[in-house]
Amino acid sequence: MEIVAKILIAAVALEHLYILWMEMFAWETKGKEVFKSALPPEMFKPTKGLAANQGLYNGFLAAGLIWSFLIEDPKWQTNIALFFLTCVAVAGIYGAVSATKKIFFVQALPAILAIVAVLLK
Repeated sequence: MEIVAKILIAAVALEHLYILWMEMFAWETKGKEVFKSALPPEMFKPTKGLAANQGLYNGFLAAGLIWSFLIEDPKWQTNIALFFLTCVAVAGIYGAVSATKKIFFVQALPAILAIVAVLLK
C-alpha cells in the first residue's frame, strides 16, 4: 500500500504543477480551453493576474507534497503528506460547492484517495 500511496501523492503533486503552469503561464491559451464553460473568452485577459495568483497557491500545494518525499522520518513524512493532501481535498470540495462539481472529481477525489492510501500504509 505504501507504493500506491506514493504514486497517488505524486499524481496529485503533478496535477497541481500542471495547474500552476496553466494558471500562471498559459491562462489565455490552455486556460481558455479548460475553463471555456466557466468564463467568457473576453474575461481571460483581465483575470490573468488573479489566475496567476491561484496558480502560485497550487504550486505551494505541489511543493508540499514533493517535500513529503524528501522527509526521512516516517511519521513526519506521513504528517506532511496528509496535511497537504487535506489542503487539496478541502480546496477541491470548496471549488465543487462554489464553482463546479467537476472540481470534486478532478481535484478533491484524487487527494481523498491518496489520504486513504496514506492512512492504510
